[in-house]
Formats: sequence, structure tokens, C-alpha cells
Amino acid sequence: MATQSTGLHIVVVGAGAAGMMAAAVAARSGARVTLLEKNTKTGVKILMSGGTRCNITHDTDSKGITEAFGHAKRFLQPSIGKFGPSDVIAMFHELGVQTKREETGKIFPVSNRAVDVRDALHRSMLDAGVRLELRCSVQNILPPSDSSPQWRVSFDQNGHADEILCDRVIVTSGGRSWPGCGTTGDGYDWLRALGHTIVATRPALVPLVGGTDATHALSGLTLPDINVSVFTPDHRSGKKPKIQRRSSWLFTHFGFSGPAAMDVSGVMTACNRIQDSDMRLDLIPEVGEAQLREILGLRSGEAGKRSIANILQQWLPSRLALAICEESNPANANRKLAELPNKDANLLIENLKRWHLPVNGTRGFAKAEVTAGGVQLNEVDPRTMQSRLAEGLFIAGEILDVDGWIGGYNFQAAFSTGRAAGLAASQTDND
Repeated sequence: MATQSTGLHIVVVGAGAAGMMAAAVAARSGARVTLLEKNTKTGVKILMSGGTRCNITHDTDSKGITEAFGHAKRFLQPSIGKFGPSDVIAMFHELGVQTKREETGKIFPVSNRAVDVRDALHRSMLDAGVRLELRCSVQNILPPSDSSPQWRVSFDQNGHADEILCDRVIVTSGGRSWPGCGTTGDGYDWLRALGHTIVATRPALVPLVGGTDATHALSGLTLPDINVSVFTPDHRSGKKPKIQRRSSWLFTHFGFSGPAAMDVSGVMTACNRIQDSDMRLDLIPEVGEAQLREILGLRSGEAGKRSIANILQQWLPSRLALAICEESNPANANRKLAELPNKDANLLIENLKRWHLPVNGTRGFAKAEVTAGGVQLNEVDPRTMQSRLAEGLFIAGEILDVDGWIGGYNFQAAFSTGRAAGLAASQTDND
């Protein structure tokens, strides 16, 4: 059965996850849709994501997804509530992409090929009747006026300037993360000119720069299960941390990476100076502090003959165990437990459960997986993604001030907000 045309012409700017989703949904709802993309192919960021495997969503419910977005949680509830993780998985199954759940809860294509995800979205929107224009770099978006009742989108395509008239515009041009994918923040200027407030952008889900000589010597070491806490100037010692994440951790030659480090990075970049944040690692979250004190308190008999390094190696890799020994006192690397002073025992416990690690920067947008900041959320209707400032303008995806944890959360938000925008933009005033 053919879809009944609404007579509306919609231009979607940006052929990423949100844009292809919005375009396909709008076209299937009866609109005539033109999708403009400045790259030579669609979904470039999809192709690079998840180590080229593409983590499309997470094994949780809609509430579990929105919890990952901090201040944007309530804004995302309507769109993700209507199109949650199970819906994304079902959609890809219908498009011929089978999925699998990994131990971490991440959902990947069974093939481990991001290109299969991109190709499915690409085919879906073309099959829906979307007209795709590649190498098309949008320069400006102008609202309807007395002289022109339609939206005007000006662009450069293959060196030739042109413009397109339409009834509605959906902006899904992304943020500033991974600029090599073409996401260079172009959309912020267009939307600012249309009256929108742009919350200052910063890298999120980004590797951290910092550490000490001891941590740099651990470069390449992965810890599968640590708990990292970050205290900011308004969440200092004695209060709950601003953010706490339990996941894997990677020591690098420049600082820290891995899911736990990247999950807390957005909170740290929100500080006026990243050095004002205080990051602490619990290296053995499965061992309580009371149990640790009991173990280190067994100074007599056979227990006291064990080396401190040997005791720590029951929980930590040998390199890290020696580093923690030396952090409390270089002499502890060769000490027996019976010889351990109480002061050093307290320092050991402090470093095992609350190891303070200095951070002085990040790898920047070039290595960031998402952008924090963007279009201020109270200027967008969370049910429809329509601008509250310009009728007929819809905004979805990473260009909004939304950023979630690593693990498929951000793609889920892109699919959900893109779908909401596509549905709402394709509705006529009579619907």
C-alpha cells in the first residue's frame, strides 16, 4: 500500500544516524524528503564507531538509557520512551541486521561490521523515497519571510552555489567530535543566526591527559573492573561525587582511557579548569575497606611473612601492585607484612580505594566520541524536536546539548530524536 503524500517538502541536513532516521521516517509518513550531506558518503561516523563495529544501543529499558544523560534526562524521555532500545533492535532486525548482546550490555551487529549498520539505514531511507545529495555543503538556512513563504537552504555542491526551497527543515548536522568525519560544528552558526542559544561545546567521551611517572610506566595496562569517582568544586570531599562509574580502565602513555575514564570526562571538561576536578580510583571495588584493613592487619605468624607486593597481586597485576606499594613508600615493594608500619598501611588502603590521579587535559575533539554542549534544550520541544523559536525548524541528534555514557547510549538518542523529528515534521496542520 503506497504512502499517501502530505505535499510537504522537507530538507534534512546531515546524513548521520539521526539524519538518515529522520529522513526515512518523514518519507514513509508521506513527505517529499531531500537529504543533504557534505561528505562523499553517508554515515561516516557510524563507520568509525565502536572500533568499526558500531555499538547501536544498550541492553536496558528507556529509563536506563535516559539515566545516562544527566541534565538532558528529562528532555530525552518523550522521544526515547516512544522508541527505546528494543525498538532499535527490532528495526535493525527488520532491515536485515541481526544483533548480539555482549557481556557489558552493549548491542552490536552479529557481523561486527559497522558498515552493515550504515548500509541498512542508507538503504532504508532510499527505499522510502528520500532524495540524497552528497558533496553538498550547507552554507546557510533562512526562515520564511514576506518575500519567500518557504525555508531557504543555501549550499555549495561540487563548487557550485545553489539553494533549495522547502516547507520544513530538520538539522542533524552533528557536533564537533571526530572532525575527520566531517562533524565540524557547522550547524551551530546556522541555528545561532535563527535565534538559538548554543551552550558552549566541549569534548566528552574523550581520553584524559595526565597522570604521573608511575601511571605512565603502566601504559598499555587494562583493568577490567575499577570504580572511578570525580569530585568537582561543587562536589568536594565528604559529599557524593559528581559522577561515579564502574567499568574497565586503560593506562596510556598520555594519561587514561577506556570506558570508565571516558564516561567521566564530560563532567571534568565542564569545570572552568579541568585541574579543578578531583579524580579518584577504587582499584578493587569488590574488596571492602574493612576487609582490606583486616587482611593488612594480620601481621603475626605465617600471614606476616607474606610480602606486601604478593598480597596486592591477588587483586592487581604485578606491575600495578608494585606501583601501589611504591606510592605509599618505596621501601614497601620489598617489605613483609609484619614489617609494615601502620602509617604505610593506611596509605596503601588510601591508594587502593581512593587513588588520586591528576588530570590536566583531554585529547580534544579529534579523539572525542561525542560533543557536550550544543543547542539549549529549553528552546526545543522534546516531544517533536521542533524549535520553540522558529516554526518549521526541527533539531535532532548530537547538535543538541545531550551527551551520554559510552555503550550505545548516544546512538540510541540519535535514533530516537531523529525519529521524533521525522514524524513531527511530516505532519500537516490538519493531522
